[in-house]
Amino acid sequence: MTTEVRRLRNYINGEFRDAADGRTIDVVSPVTEEVYATSPLSGQADVDAAMEAAAAAFPAWRDTTPAERQKALLKIADAFEERAEDLIAAESENTGKPIGLTRSEEIPPMVDQIRFFAGAARLLEGRSAGEYMEGLTSIVRREPVGVCAQVAPWNYPMMMAVWKFAPALAAGNTVVIKPSDTTPASTVLMAEIMGQILPKGVFNVLCGDRDTGRAMVEHPTPAMASITGSVRAGIQVAESAAKDVKRVHLELGGKAPVVVFEDADIAKTVSGVSEAGFFNAGQDCTAATRVLVHESIHDEFVTALAKAAADTKTGQPDDEDVAYGPLNNANQLKQVSGFIERLPAHAKVEAGGHRVGDKGYFYAPTVVSGLKQDDEIIQNEVFGPVITVQSFSDEKQAVEYANGVDYALASSVWTTNHSRAMRMSKNLDFGCVWINTHIPLVAEMPHGGFKKSGYGKDLSAYGFEDYTRIKHVMTSIED
Repeated sequence: MTTEVRRLRNYINGEFRDAADGRTIDVVSPVTEEVYATSPLSGQADVDAAMEAAAAAFPAWRDTTPAERQKALLKIADAFEERAEDLIAAESENTGKPIGLTRSEEIPPMVDQIRFFAGAARLLEGRSAGEYMEGLTSIVRREPVGVCAQVAPWNYPMMMAVWKFAPALAAGNTVVIKPSDTTPASTVLMAEIMGQILPKGVFNVLCGDRDTGRAMVEHPTPAMASITGSVRAGIQVAESAAKDVKRVHLELGGKAPVVVFEDADIAKTVSGVSEAGFFNAGQDCTAATRVLVHESIHDEFVTALAKAAADTKTGQPDDEDVAYGPLNNANQLKQVSGFIERLPAHAKVEAGGHRVGDKGYFYAPTVVSGLKQDDEIIQNEVFGPVITVQSFSDEKQAVEYANGVDYALASSVWTTNHSRAMRMSKNLDFGCVWINTHIPLVAEMPHGGFKKSGYGKDLSAYGFEDYTRIKHVMTSIED
């Protein structure tokens, strides 16, 4: 019995369309390795059409009141709640994620984030008007930037789409968004839902590959390009955008250090680290992947973490006992496996280190110890269910090791010493520092990194302001 292959389509100017030249991409299930859908392989003609639609829709959407944009976003949030099971099914099909965890860990924050930006639309802050030169009054206007070209990743297709379109639409911009070529299903469904609420052309979805994304960024119409992806992809976007001085918003991954001091509660820390390291198969730029443990508790910690890994289960999306599903695609399985295969002789695999089963891209929860600071697996992002462990002798060395990578997105410190926690939060060169926890995010607080993790903020008022521009207006008040 063969599974029917569904046809996904672009959403441009309020209509679902095939690629202009009819080209398609096979979309493969990471659970079965079978093709379950095709999506458009959008070319220049499709990019032109989407950008034209977004540009035509921009003036009217820009001129809506914040209250009107808030109302639309609140309707979208309500509609996503009403269609939650459909979105969950599409996302699980996209990614192989556990259905239960997608229902509990992704739908509620997505809906909350849309509602947050709905409220933010009506609360833009700026300096007060005033007379800074005699006879002249100055005011500051915050305006939408225009058409936004957005490229979303495959690790959180739904949620990352929300992080991009919600602040952009709330600020009065129009959007052309491209999901990953491996995970288009849930974004296309979002377009179907949002199309019942938004005016034509305000929100557009283009499916395609890297060339599609490149054409979007290079197109003269967008005023801003936003991408969540690899450092390589981010550099290419920044280089391309520089040619016509587009704004760029980059979220490019991480290598989060987890610094565990000798006074930490080992059981609590191991539980938190294993959950934050293995969640979503470690395919999270903030994942707790790189543990630094004080030498006095190193061996005890490694033993406990290896046991936690052995007790963590990966498997089918409908299995309520699994902690995570498969890696997203064959290339990602090859990448994760390659890191383990290339481990230096001094490294020791304490748990896992192998593929699970012979169908699907499942990989066992893995813990590796005995590593040195300059090892490949310490310096480069694995993006899989792999946690490395190093030891340190004192606080100075902990900071040195933690900061000694090119990434600077997220980090955590585990200690009961308040002063030390405050010093570490100051000295860790990362956009987020958690203390005695790792991975929680809230809509009100900014998410974004430094160094090769990119720039710009998601979530929060800071993320909202990234989608606005500032204009100074000065007027004479003299007769």
